[in-house]
Amino acid sequence: MKLSEKFLELSAVGSEWILWILVGLSVVSVAVMIERLIFYSGVQGRDSALVRALHAALADRDLAKAQELLRGATSPGARIAAQMLETSQRGAGSMAAIMAALRPGEKLRLERNLNFLGTVGSNSPFIGLLGTVLGIIETFRAIERSGVMGSAEYSNAVMAGIYEALVATAVGLLVAIPAVIAFNFFQRRVKALLGEADALTNMVLSLSSSGNQDAAH
Repeated sequence: MKLSEKFLELSAVGSEWILWILVGLSVVSVAVMIERLIFYSGVQGRDSALVRALHAALADRDLAKAQELLRGATSPGARIAAQMLETSQRGAGSMAAIMAALRPGEKLRLERNLNFLGTVGSNSPFIGLLGTVLGIIETFRAIERSGVMGSAEYSNAVMAGIYEALVATAVGLLVAIPAVIAFNFFQRRVKALLGEADALTNMVLSLSSSGNQDAAH
């Protein structure tokens, strides 16, 4: 049997299963979007809100108060700063090492599941196109088997088959467009949150370093 005939057998299943795949991807994408929106809403602005109070505590060399402010924090900068203060007695070098080591983990935490949205956004149109191609192939095969080529019935059957097959492409685009928009939006949110975190942790490192130097003198 020719290889092309093998692929024709694959097309016999039609595009229905492609549509179910796209529906499944859409459902999971929406779930990811909702989860990320809730997560980002819970941490947005938390690091910026801590800067003034934490600055005052560290300027007064009140380590206990600074640690109390950071206790139980969920924002990325506060989580890193809390670990930095626990090693503050070891000096600025140790704190800088902790900051550098924990930042990538917080970045991954902020970006969790975003790769899925990016993958869905970039590949759903191709999945839909595959469904369209399979549907059109099956339409022509069905017409060939029925022997109505060249008639008005043939034209109607071709048009109906193409309409149905194009649904897969349309659904693929409907799944991809929101995923791409959400992916880009969340990536900007991640950059903003990391910027707030860097501002907080650098402030903690700077004040703690100057405090340790003053204590040494």
